Amino acid sequence: MKISNIKSIFLAGATVSFMMSCSVGKTYTQPDLEIPENYNQQVKVTGDSIILPWKTFFKDPKLIGLIEKALTRNNEIHMALKNIEQLDLAYKQAKNTLMPTVDFSAGANRSWASKNSLNGSLNEQFTGNKYLDDFSAGLRLSWEVDIWGKAKKQKESAAADYFAQKENVNAIQSRIIVQVAQAYYNLMSLDEQLRIARQNIELSDKTLQMMKLQYTAGQINSLAIQQSEAQKKTAELLVPLAQQNISVQENALSILCGEYPAYVERSEGITRRISENSLTAEVPAKLLSRRPDLKAAELNVISLNAKTGLAKAAMYPSISLSPQIGVNSFKVNTWFDLPGSLTKTLAANLAMPILQKRQLKTAYQTAIIEQEKAVITFKQTMMTAVGEVSDAMAKSKGSTERLALLHERTQILEKGITDALKLYKSGMATYLEVITAQNNKLQNDLEQNSVILEKLNAEVELYRALGGGIQ
Repeated sequence: MKISNIKSIFLAGATVSFMMSCSVGKTYTQPDLEIPENYNQQVKVTGDSIILPWKTFFKDPKLIGLIEKALTRNNEIHMALKNIEQLDLAYKQAKNTLMPTVDFSAGANRSWASKNSLNGSLNEQFTGNKYLDDFSAGLRLSWEVDIWGKAKKQKESAAADYFAQKENVNAIQSRIIVQVAQAYYNLMSLDEQLRIARQNIELSDKTLQMMKLQYTAGQINSLAIQQSEAQKKTAELLVPLAQQNISVQENALSILCGEYPAYVERSEGITRRISENSLTAEVPAKLLSRRPDLKAAELNVISLNAKTGLAKAAMYPSISLSPQIGVNSFKVNTWFDLPGSLTKTLAANLAMPILQKRQLKTAYQTAIIEQEKAVITFKQTMMTAVGEVSDAMAKSKGSTERLALLHERTQILEKGITDALKLYKSGMATYLEVITAQNNKLQNDLEQNSVILEKLNAEVELYRALGGGIQ
């Protein structure tokens, strides 16, 4: 076959491909998520994207250092990054899926035909040998004509999977940031709990010493001493519990940061952290569109939309061209004797699935269902996101109101302890009133410490729910 004829066939194939190329499957359009105009807390949901990096949100330098360490050394993040590397390879491969492939082959063989056969008798007459040699080498090109836009769909699916995994990594990193921050605040809260317990032990001890003097003077009986000692033990019991929980929390935080359990440095004064991390009223709703889990959920829909198109394309015919050129000879010294040893082959193949036991149709229908499931998941992720923001805002608002009331009650109880001691010394109050005042103050301080932690966790969770994290 002449080279000009081969060119004509290639040109015809390219023309057919261009004329018939019509990508199967629907172009992706975002589902109607029916996003509400407001959260449950009456803050508008918008699509604006305001960057709020975690280093801007968190102010504590020791916390920032722990987060940086976790983002660098956390093993869960390392595993997710390895998944990205795998998908990157798959994406690069998908870009070349329907590119022509070229194969080279070379071989030599010797065969002995029967003397009574036609080939055997003719070979011995013409070559004088009882055997026949065959030397060949060739290049074979295979190319499937992309009639239905398979390459585009494969690249679209692979790209969506790749970027979805990147968003999943961002989601993991955002979650790690929140977990580190909450663990850090929990440590600070345990430190505060330990301080409250020791402060109450010191106060109870002073009261106990005063009562012992009165008991020696015969002014009170032994029951007062017993009640005062019991109150002191109540505070003392909090010390080993707090120390135990501190060790457990330090171990968990160390592992979260990719290290073996060790002591964790932290700042003092958990109350000061509240004003540092509060989100302003203008910021919150504008960050929801930044959530990586929402982006990943939508990219999954895009990927499955492309795979649905590929499943549909598998039901249609495919055309492939396979030209081959090489050299062939029965003598080694004329193996590469051109043009005498030159061989040329051109094959065009049309494949059309006819009877596949409904496999292709079932695969296509399954792909449609998978895509519909992904859309439902996307909508559910959006609902969950809005719900998480509403929950975090409600917790933040509720804890703020409770802290205000607890602050007022703290002032009342502090004055109550002072007044109870004065009245007790003057004989106008009983020892039970003093012990009750001290116990009420202890429980109030512990509750206030717990609500402060709840407020900090709510602010951090609100920050994450609104899309804050890795930038």
